[in-house]
Amino acid sequence: MSPADADRTTRQRIADRLRDDEAAASELSEELAVPVPVVYDHLEHVAESAGADERFLVAPPTCPDCGFDRFDDLLGQPSRCPECRSERIEEPIYRIEGTD
Repeated sequence: MSPADADRTTRQRIADRLRDDEAAASELSEELAVPVPVVYDHLEHVAESAGADERFLVAPPTCPDCGFDRFDDLLGQPSRCPECRSERIEEPIYRIEGTD
């Protein structure tokens, strides 16, 4: 963590990271040294607090076995596919993008 990061909250660091580039929760967890479930908690708040000139975007989780991608909760990691019951679900990918 750089000295500049020391003054920012975890949510601010997540939001800044997602403004720079897309990321999965596991990537954010590794980069910010916080557990994945904590990242998911923060993502809910980051999504709600995106500025009026921003969009919080989510590439949904996907089942590599059957291609299902219509999961209900886009701010969490599903445990299994509702179609084929596979547990090999690819993580959702998050990004914050300006609307200009």
